[in-house]
Amino acid sequence: MIAAAEYARRRRQLMRLAGPEAIVVVPAAPERIRNNDAPYPYRQDSDFHYLCGFPEPEAVLALLPGRRHGEAILFCRDRDPQREAWDGPRVGPERAVDAYGVDDAFPIEDIDDILPGMIEGRLRVYYHFGRDSDFDLKLIAWVKRVQTLRGPDARAPREFVALSHILHDLRLYKSRDELRLMRQAATIAAEGHRRAMRAVKPGLYEHQIEAELLHAFRSAGAVPSYEPIVGSGVNGCVLHYRANNGLMRDGDLILIDAGAEVACYASDITRTFPVNGRFTREQRALYELVLAAQDAAIDEARPGRAWTAGHDAAVAVIAQGLCDLGLVRGGVRAAIESGAYKRFFPHKTGHWLGLDVHDVGDYRVDGEPRMLEPGMVMTVEPGVYVPPDSANVDPKWHGIGIRIEDDVVVTRGAPEVITAAVVKRVDEIEAFMAARA
Repeated sequence: MIAAAEYARRRRQLMRLAGPEAIVVVPAAPERIRNNDAPYPYRQDSDFHYLCGFPEPEAVLALLPGRRHGEAILFCRDRDPQREAWDGPRVGPERAVDAYGVDDAFPIEDIDDILPGMIEGRLRVYYHFGRDSDFDLKLIAWVKRVQTLRGPDARAPREFVALSHILHDLRLYKSRDELRLMRQAATIAAEGHRRAMRAVKPGLYEHQIEAELLHAFRSAGAVPSYEPIVGSGVNGCVLHYRANNGLMRDGDLILIDAGAEVACYASDITRTFPVNGRFTREQRALYELVLAAQDAAIDEARPGRAWTAGHDAAVAVIAQGLCDLGLVRGGVRAAIESGAYKRFFPHKTGHWLGLDVHDVGDYRVDGEPRMLEPGMVMTVEPGVYVPPDSANVDPKWHGIGIRIEDDVVVTRGAPEVITAAVVKRVDEIEAFMAARA
């Protein structure tokens, strides 16, 4: 877990960036109803979690740089024995100060009376407008209350500033404790993929393999970091396939894209392998191509390299391979310049990873690709997909969809692949599947 001292350090960093005349307001994620009165499993807002780690809904964090009586104020639910008998124990304002290191805490029911007074005298409000329209209206009402009560002499905020502008760059650089949690999430996800690989065989359904993943995640105390993709045969050509109900057939590949989440930190792994344990010649050719592209992209995950360098390296390998295999006509330079390779490789090679699977942080700074620095974590996931209706393509390639994805930490030296525990070389995959009981 993340220590209270680290949350406090993050808040101090954010307040330094916001400045002494600002107030930062961050609400917790609301509970969301799945149907009728049954809620979805609760998951805290990532920014709120990053700043205090408080796990409950109906809470608001206010940061007031330079405030003499405490800079970090939490509003949260009061203790309520009757509700706790139904929903479980609550932290309550009294325990919140000691347990989460904030300077003061108040019942959420009192926020209308207390927060406007804290807003008064602040010139800027940092907040995520547009995420929660109900809370947007509340915040505007609090600011208007200051203006109404104090009249023309009111020192009410003059501007609202997007909180993401300063907060999300902080989240881009992972601390030692964050990396420890991400390695744990990667380890659990890797075991899920190995378990799935051991279970796959012709005649099973995709959802049966999804069950193997979920068993591994929940057995280890983790949850899925996103809805797993388990696509066999032509379903592997659907980038965000969700049905997971297809029948696995002898001779098909299966593509599994699944990650585990530990203490809100995500992992994200994709592996593609044959249902019967043996690659066909065509499957192996395309698989080796994607793997070579991934190797080239991972090698670019080094300090001082541009964010785009990994994608460019993967594109060069895949474009050359598609030309060599006859899926794209003409030379590799023309395939890249015209974008002809995108017919079979339509997505980017990766994304930031952290509290969100597609984590925050700009990919470009002042119009130029961001340069990689130690502590950044990314996925590297090239792919080649040949849908079954691909025109002017030899039918032997039809229905082959391949993606290989790993989680990579940028270090001061060579990239650290924290998901390497799942085999991905052709010979390793075939040997692993042959050794199944």
